[in-house]
Amino acid sequence: MIKKLPSLERGHTQFDWLDSRHSFSFGEYHDPEQMGFRSLRVINEDIVAPGGGFGTHPHRDAEIFTYVIKGSLQHRDSMGNESVIPAGNLQYMSAGSGVQHSEFNASDKEPVHLLQIWLLPNVSGGDPRYAEKEMGTNAKSNTLTPLFSGKESAETVAIRQNAEIAFGKLDPDHRLGLPHGYAYHWIQVVRGNLRILDEKLVAGDGLAIADSPQLVITALEPSEFIVFHLQ
Repeated sequence: MIKKLPSLERGHTQFDWLDSRHSFSFGEYHDPEQMGFRSLRVINEDIVAPGGGFGTHPHRDAEIFTYVIKGSLQHRDSMGNESVIPAGNLQYMSAGSGVQHSEFNASDKEPVHLLQIWLLPNVSGGDPRYAEKEMGTNAKSNTLTPLFSGKESAETVAIRQNAEIAFGKLDPDHRLGLPHGYAYHWIQVVRGNLRILDEKLVAGDGLAIADSPQLVITALEPSEFIVFHLQ
């Protein structure tokens, strides 16, 4: 099974300071046909106006990832973490038994463009956790860079879910196969133009893959994307 979610078919909410596209039901946007994919529950593409942001609010039992596409994001949380996440970096926060945090555009002049992603954890509770993966413009080309995994390793941060998250960066006409070991995959395109079998994917598109033989991703132009390997 391969099913594409085109960028323009995502849910849309807009406020004075926020323009948001939702791959799955979230907040005021509800679509019973789009409630998530396996443990992947939220993919929001947000553009936050200068000075805007999400005030302090709680989370519990959620694996939360934030990827900054352009601009920078100011993060504060009840664990004592304070950081500015620059473009190209990916932040992780496991809410565990409970955490509060805020996220604001770090600039008063330029918008910040980001992806907010949630996975459902495979355990309830536990101490909250925080980590960042610093890639910036140094992400490896023409490969998948492992970032997060249910199994801790030297190159990945451990998360509370049997899943792996990797960052892909391909030059034009380069091809990349998805690894074996997981029955389900979700590909979220950050920028560029990809082809997988008969599907062409552009920025904002998502592709759900289930029980398919090894697939090859081909870049039609310089492309970046996030791959979720799911149980």
